[in-house]
Amino acid sequence: MDIRYLFRGILAGCCISIGGTIFLKVGGVAGAVLFAIGLIAVVSLKLNLFTGKAQFVWRPHFQNALSEGGYAWLAGILLANIIGCAAMALLVSTPEMQASAEAVITKRLANSAWMNGLLSIGCGFLMTLAVQGYARNTWVPLLFAVPAFILCGFPHCVADAFYICSTSCGYLAAHLAEVLTFYAAIVVGNFLGCNAYRLVNPAAVIPGANPLPAEDEDAVAS
Repeated sequence: MDIRYLFRGILAGCCISIGGTIFLKVGGVAGAVLFAIGLIAVVSLKLNLFTGKAQFVWRPHFQNALSEGGYAWLAGILLANIIGCAAMALLVSTPEMQASAEAVITKRLANSAWMNGLLSIGCGFLMTLAVQGYARNTWVPLLFAVPAFILCGFPHCVADAFYICSTSCGYLAAHLAEVLTFYAAIVVGNFLGCNAYRLVNPAAVIPGANPLPAEDEDAVAS
């Protein structure tokens, strides 16, 4: 992965973490609505967010899985997002935020990994709706989709990475195996949700959108 993609992914994780910080501090409907600033920053600055890029790499037969724009590229974006979340958690986390983050993760762990995975499909679907809307020059889906997935309790793998990193070391150590299991489930669920619309429109593309910025399109073609 090009260093620029790594940086764009880390910065995307930081942006989502800003939204997560607001939610942990404010909570409720207001916190859910204000969380949208994170995704607004991501799409405005054209950063690399897992749930923004997942729909671009769908390949039923897994061809070119290791190429730029493929599955390994997407995994690298997620790793960069998590690094950004961890950095922000170290920077902004407070005892009050730790308690709020632990409450969020405890609710996740109360569900089975399967249930978390199924719920996260809804989040992926809403994130694709937001990206599709932005590509069509409307912010409305984004402004509604973000509070919708939060209020519905649909896990978002990058937001949850920030919540996990914001918990106390003792809490994380006590629940590490459970956290890793549910986290893997929501990553898969988000990916499936991001591509759910392909079940009814397999050839759908986002107008004017590309998984890579224009200056890097040659890297995919080569």
